[in-house]
Amino acid sequence: MLYFLSKKGILALILSLDAVFSFAQSASSSTVDRQPSTANHAFAEASAGRSHQPLSDSALLDLVQKQTFKYFWDFSHPVSGLARERSNTTPTYGNEVVTLGGSGFGVMAIVVATERHWISRDTAVKHLLKSVKFLYKASSYHGIFPHWLNGATGVTIPFSRKDDGADIVETAYLFEGLLCARQYFNQQTPFESELRNRINGLWAEAEWSWHQRDQGNSYYWHWSPNNGWSMNAEIRGWNECLIAYVLGASSPTYPITENVYRKCWAESNHFINGREYYGIKLPLGFPYGGPLFFAHYSFMGLNPHLLKDDYADYWEQNYNHTLINYKHCVLNPNHFKGYGENCWGLTASDTYDGYNAQSPDNDFGTITPTAALSSFPYTPEYSMKALKHFYYDLGNKIWGPYGFIDAFNESKNWYADSYLAIDEGPIVAMIENYRSGLLWNLFMSCEEVQQGLQKLDFQRPINK
Repeated sequence: MLYFLSKKGILALILSLDAVFSFAQSASSSTVDRQPSTANHAFAEASAGRSHQPLSDSALLDLVQKQTFKYFWDFSHPVSGLARERSNTTPTYGNEVVTLGGSGFGVMAIVVATERHWISRDTAVKHLLKSVKFLYKASSYHGIFPHWLNGATGVTIPFSRKDDGADIVETAYLFEGLLCARQYFNQQTPFESELRNRINGLWAEAEWSWHQRDQGNSYYWHWSPNNGWSMNAEIRGWNECLIAYVLGASSPTYPITENVYRKCWAESNHFINGREYYGIKLPLGFPYGGPLFFAHYSFMGLNPHLLKDDYADYWEQNYNHTLINYKHCVLNPNHFKGYGENCWGLTASDTYDGYNAQSPDNDFGTITPTAALSSFPYTPEYSMKALKHFYYDLGNKIWGPYGFIDAFNESKNWYADSYLAIDEGPIVAMIENYRSGLLWNLFMSCEEVQQGLQKLDFQRPINK
């Protein structure tokens, strides 16, 4: 983990060490708890349903999206309907833990499932209404939600000892999904009208500007009623947090100022890059780009096509970042087993000795399927090669009740039996953006988002 211990920008991973590494041993040996009555049979059931005959590319994408969606539907918390943090329990917590960012990703997956008729529109709306009503009663801090909640009671579950209050980045991921749902469920029916009104209520009450401090020059990740600002985590780029600035600037009631985007986000020793790796120029970020989730989380709703500001062309940024990650795995300088043009993708995930944020310069042989699959919009040819290898060649080793397992390491002969909400959600959403642009179109159709982008001086304040 030395790579991230030396970097200030990827605070979600650094600050979660106490919470994450407490289950390091269980991550590599736990069983999937699909539902208590079927946990022991989940993998066998899913494997038996895997097609052994070649499918068309379209049919294969359908299958993978639909199977992955089940994490947010079959395995959602029965009381709140929100997304559980992970499929396996740990020594420190169980299935009561729901994740707010992962739930935002799950909302987007539900929108996709509705559009593709895997579930009915009415059923989807009622499920989302249950979740939104739950959020109205759940713990929040100046309208900003914590990283984790108890899915039955709505009470905050601390992410780490001092991280027991507001998490503005997780809240941004939640609203990224909720605003997509608001735009999608636009019919004048009682349930859909109520859903939109309740989402607008949560949106209006979120005090993004509360996290802007130091004469408006800093934007802080966390605030706690018990510990105040003691986490002291400024949100500086480049990493996965652009969406927190875009939504903060887009708020209709408590917006952040344009100044903080330049004075905090863009002032960092790991923001501007401009160097080449494997012959590919990287505009922003850490050497070799860091883990691939940087190119996914903010861009499940935010469309990077033609999106530019004074610092970067964001399509170029994400495309080149993905290519660097791909080329590293193809060249395989560390000689790990399995790597190649059809087996690539380094990002944060479970691994054989716990949890890590894999990247070209933090590579221990662990491939995480979400990395390549969530990159379909950027590298469709390379992502499809990876998908076919994962499905047809590795097959039942990595295919289970909710699609592909979180990660695997062939050099160590290790295959996870866990699923994580933050890795599952981008697969459904980003494949859909590749296929239809659905979530990009919905999110970019929000008038507030267009105004926020204009406020931050992005050069593409249009829905396209």
